[in-house]
Formats: sequence, C-alpha cells, structure tokens
Amino acid sequence: MKVFINPGHMPGIDSGAVNGHLLLRECDIVLSLGRLLASKLESAGCTVMLLQSDNLCGEAPAFPNVCHAANNWPADIFISMHCNAYNTTVRGTEILCRKEKSQAGILAQHIRQQLSKTLHGIDSDIPDRGIKERLDLIVLNHTVMPAILIEVAFIDNDADARILVEKQNSLASAIARGITDYWCHLN
Repeated sequence: MKVFINPGHMPGIDSGAVNGHLLLRECDIVLSLGRLLASKLESAGCTVMLLQSDNLCGEAPAFPNVCHAANNWPADIFISMHCNAYNTTVRGTEILCRKEKSQAGILAQHIRQQLSKTLHGIDSDIPDRGIKERLDLIVLNHTVMPAILIEVAFIDNDADARILVEKQNSLASAIARGITDYWCHLN
C-alpha cells in the first residue's frame, strides 16, 4: 500500500495552531508525528511519501503542491495530520472526511477505533469527537484516493498538548494500526 502523509502547515511560513503557554506549534508536532507514522508504516511493508508544504493545491507555487504530488504518485490513501485548537478547554480527537459512507469513511473508522482506544488508555478523560464530514477542505476535495484529515488532539489544551508531545510513539502506532486494519479490510 502507498500512503501519502501530509503533516499540516509549514514551519517558517504557517505554524498552524499554537500553545503559547507550552511554546508548541502545530507544524512541528505534526511533522514529528508524521515522521514516526511513516517509519512505522514502512516497517509494516507500506511505501510512504511525506510532504509538508504551504501549497495544498496550487495556491503557493513556490512550494511543492501537496494534492498534485499525492495524485501523481499515485497514493492509495491520503492522510493529513493536524492539531485542533479552540478555547483551551476543549479536548479530544476527531477525523474528517468528505463523506462518512465512503472508502475514506471506512479508513477514518479504522483509525478512529485504534486512536480512540490508545488515547483512552493514556487519559480516560479525553473524548472521542468522532468522524465528521467536511466538504470544504482542499486536501479532501482535490485528492483522487480515499483521503482523511486527523485532528489528533487540541494543541491549545495543556493536557492534550502534553499527550501530543509525550505520547507521539503511541499515537503514531495507533494511526498505523488503523491504516493497516483498513488495508486488511480491503484484501
């Protein structure tokens, strides 16, 4: 299986969400998490391409085009990784896809099961915010393979942020298990 990993945002250009209290940037967290995920998937026999760029679909031509790269490779699945932010009190994980009743929705469900189970084992208070349909996201609209966007946790919530920093190996393992579960489901 060919897995395209897109850690969201881009250091030096767009940091994404931040936790000013803990001095954390979304772009750094998801790049580190994406690299761990890539390593785990490669160990499981997957071929992986990882691209973090401020050009999702042609809007910043100075940087590599994420959707174009994924489509032309071509990837079997597309995983965009992000950290959520809201008001410092909201917590949890959620996965976004265009349509829940689709291959992307099935992929999201497999990852959700593994990630939710892992997070609950780390902190029983962290909520599973579910799978949400989003029709307005570039990476979900301009990719030709099943594509999802994982909001791993809320970076602006200190408890979630600590998990994002201290439990990256567990998070990457859970996401990798969800991806391989999906692949087994197909075959």
